[in-house]
Amino acid sequence: MLYIIIILVIFVELYQHSSMSSKKQLLFPKHKLVLEQVGENIKLARKRRKLTTIQVSERAGIDRTTLYQIERGNGSVSMAAYFNTLRVLGLQDDFLKLAADDTFGRKLQDIELIGNK
Repeated sequence: MLYIIIILVIFVELYQHSSMSSKKQLLFPKHKLVLEQVGENIKLARKRRKLTTIQVSERAGIDRTTLYQIERGNGSVSMAAYFNTLRVLGLQDDFLKLAADDTFGRKLQDIELIGNK
């Protein structure tokens, strides 16, 4: 009986984990276009360097199909895969530019500072 309970507990935990990890992220069409442009930029960078998809995917440690998805701007590909692809292309520092200039956040902060005179 104890074995059955243990198996049931493991089954429930596995089910909960798999259902949580399979939640799909939804993007508005205009935001999907941004990701598609990023993918196109990565593809162009690869081609400018005269690297094949096989070379880049092997060096990045990803499947060629994952690289194909990156170059299409697929939002379900992990950030690590995007980063490793950029690293292979010598563009890893571009990752530091993401959300680096938070002008909106600074404006909100300035409004709060001005209001607390």
